[in-house]
Amino acid sequence: MPVAQKAVVVTNSPREFIVRHVAMFAAAALFVFVLSLTYGLDLSPGFF
Repeated sequence: MPVAQKAVVVTNSPREFIVRHVAMFAAAALFVFVLSLTYGLDLSPGFF
């Protein structure tokens, strides 16, 4: 099997496709939420 085909994940069912995309969307939303919590937080070396 060529290398390019190994990187592609084949989904057989539409349900699995939807679940995977909902999970990726939820992970992205969680990441943005965590970033919004750290807005304005001073993480410079002098802070520690």
